[in-house]
Amino acid sequence: MKVIVVGAGVVGTMHAWHAVERGHEVVHIEREAEARGASLRNFGQIWVSGRAGGEELDTALRARELWEGIGARVPGLGFRAIGSLTPVRNELELAVAEAAVARPDAAARGYELLTADEARALNPALRGAFEAALWCERDAAVEPRPAQLALREALLATGRYTFLPNREVRDVVGENSVRDDRGETHTGDAVVLCTGAWLSGLVREVAGEIPVRRVRLQMMQTAPLGEPLTTSVADADSFRYYPAYASPALDALNAGQAQDPTAAAHKMQLLMVQRLDGGLTIGDTHAYEHPFAFDTLEDPYEHLTRVVESFLGRPLPKVRRRWAGVYAQCVDTSRVVHRQRVRDGVWLVTGPGGRGMTCSPAIAETTANELGW
Repeated sequence: MKVIVVGAGVVGTMHAWHAVERGHEVVHIEREAEARGASLRNFGQIWVSGRAGGEELDTALRARELWEGIGARVPGLGFRAIGSLTPVRNELELAVAEAAVARPDAAARGYELLTADEARALNPALRGAFEAALWCERDAAVEPRPAQLALREALLATGRYTFLPNREVRDVVGENSVRDDRGETHTGDAVVLCTGAWLSGLVREVAGEIPVRRVRLQMMQTAPLGEPLTTSVADADSFRYYPAYASPALDALNAGQAQDPTAAAHKMQLLMVQRLDGGLTIGDTHAYEHPFAFDTLEDPYEHLTRVVESFLGRPLPKVRRRWAGVYAQCVDTSRVVHRQRVRDGVWLVTGPGGRGMTCSPAIAETTANELGW
C-alpha cells in the first residue's frame, strides 16, 4: 500500500510513522521546508493528568504508551517519564486536588496527593510556599522542536518513506490523489490531510465548514535554570482549564477564589517543563476570538513569571524566547479529533486542540486501524 500524508506536524508525522510501521510506502508532503506550527510551539508534554474521562483519557494513555515505545527507538525525541506536580496553596485548591484523587480513574492517571515536603523531595527545585501538590505519575515529556526531525530521520532510514518539502497541496484530484503547487500529482491507496490550523483554502473546498476553531497562545523559554526541574509543573489555574477537574470542589473554587485578573483576561494557566538544555518552557494563554492579534503582550509573561518564581522561591532565569502559536481545536467535545472522509480514499484529520502533542500517536493509530492499513 502507498499512503500520501499531507502536513509534517506531529499528527501528520505520526500517521506516516504508523503507515511505515505496517510495511507501507509513504510520500509525505509539507508546504514549508519543515513543520513550523503548533507541533513545535508547545510544551512537549505528554499530558495525561487533565484529560476528560472516557475516550479522551483512553486515547492519552494509549498515546503515552506509544510515545514511550517510540522514544526508546528514537532517542532524539528526548522522551522522559517525569510526571507532573500541581502545587496548591489553600483549602479551596486542595479540595479540587482531593476530588481528583477520588476519581474512579485516578489510579490510571497515576494521581496521588502529596504533602509539600513529599513534593519537594520529588522536585527539590520547588522551594516556594505551597500546602500540598497533586502528583500525576503518567505525565511525560518530549522535545517539541527536534521531535519531527528525529522521527523523519528514523522514517527515512526504512527506505519506504519520501519527504517532499516546500510543496503546497492545492487540489484533491479524483480518488486517492492530490496535486501540489508545482503541478505534480501524487497518487496512493489512501490520502490523509493533516493540515493543522490551516483550515481555509483546500480544507474548506474539500470539507466545507467543519466543527474546528483556531486557538492562539503565548509562551516563553528561559536560559538554563542551573538545576534539574525533575517534574513538569502546573498551577491551580489548570484546574479551571482541564476537564478532569470538574467537580463541586472546582465550582467552590471558582465561586470563592477569583482568578488573577490578568490570568482571567487571557484564559491562562501555568504549565512548565524543563528542556534538555536546562531552560524552562513556560505558558500559556488562550485566545479564541478572531482576528487574532499579531503581537505578543507583556502582561501574561509578567504574570507567569510571578507564579513561577513563587513556586521556585528564586528569580526566573533570563527569558531567551517569546512566541505565539495557533492550533486547531475540535469544538465537538465528544470527539478527540475531527476525522472526516472528504473524498473516496481521502481523509482529513485535524483539530486535536491542546491534545495534539499528547495524543497524536494514538490518533494516527486509530486512523490506520479504521482505514485498514
